[in-house]
Amino acid sequence: MAARCLEDLGWDDAMAAAFAACAPPGCIPARLIRDNKITCGALYVRDGAFGEVEVVLGGKVYHDAATDADLPAVGDWVALELGQAEGETVIRARLPRRNRLSRKAAGQSTEEQVMVANVDVVVVVTEAGPDFNPRRMERFFAIIGRCGAQAVVLLNKCDLYEREKNEAAAATILGLNPQAHVHITSAHEKKGLKALKPYFQPGATVAMIGSSGVGKSALINQLLGGDEFQWTGAVNEITGKGRHTTTARELMVLRRGGIIVDNPGIREVQMWTDETTLRERFEDIAGIATSCRFHDCKHTSDAGCAIRQAVQENRLDEARYEGFLKLDAELAKLAARSKTRQMTVERRAKRDHKVKARNPVDRREIERDLKPRA
Repeated sequence: MAARCLEDLGWDDAMAAAFAACAPPGCIPARLIRDNKITCGALYVRDGAFGEVEVVLGGKVYHDAATDADLPAVGDWVALELGQAEGETVIRARLPRRNRLSRKAAGQSTEEQVMVANVDVVVVVTEAGPDFNPRRMERFFAIIGRCGAQAVVLLNKCDLYEREKNEAAAATILGLNPQAHVHITSAHEKKGLKALKPYFQPGATVAMIGSSGVGKSALINQLLGGDEFQWTGAVNEITGKGRHTTTARELMVLRRGGIIVDNPGIREVQMWTDETTLRERFEDIAGIATSCRFHDCKHTSDAGCAIRQAVQENRLDEARYEGFLKLDAELAKLAARSKTRQMTVERRAKRDHKVKARNPVDRREIERDLKPRA
């Protein structure tokens, strides 16, 4: 096997500069490949080979994180202090991210959930059958747009559907996002998989996302080179139970170059994006909206709404219009909750600051911190 280097993990000059600026003495660079809740798995390079180690989070990294999204996630580069003998290996710093693929955390939370950091390509795996849902694809494109990675869609299991149905689904996806790359594949019959090779360049990070049951794990098995790397969802003939499917995010390096990040099946695509990105994903609707009578038209019941008129005249698909309104409402609700949460955090910080200032020792520390530096 050829010697390994940090560049095989996606390392570049920008990361090297960031590491030099923030890494404590004695640390080495590593990339997180797995989140085990309490610990993380990390890959580093030593003597031309990969080394894998379980790591824990340093106290400063934890306390410096304003939210959970600022904590190290799969795909992040970190500075590691390697443990001696039986000692723990500790993350002493997280390097700045180039980007991140995020969604809103489940439930009523306003927290961001980082699925993978420092990603070049995001591959959405779906099919032309029951899993195909244009409205959900719009959500995927919105969060990928916020990330800035290249969007790729695989219409897998093409062997189960007529060619016309596969091609119609591909045309629908391109209608939603002309910049997306769409490929028709079959992991079972190994059809169309050669189209994926250009994305897996040395050091390039490719994140795979999609619903459970669309063949994502089977595709990854093919890319990794065999079933010995990852079980698919087939039924075990001995136990009668299903084999292990993806239950946690994991970063894997391909032998021929490229990095793949597998994600658990996504049941619901919770929005985490901004208004600008949403408008970019709905350029057709945004263009029509410029003809509305009022600049602050809500596109629901306001008089002179050009979007509703376009729907009535069949110039705009009604389902796409309704999907846009739903996503827009979700973003507005998320923005309001986030503002409320920020105000609460600021009030608590001021309260804690006042409590600390009542202590003479703490007050002297505060005065020292506020004193202008020479």
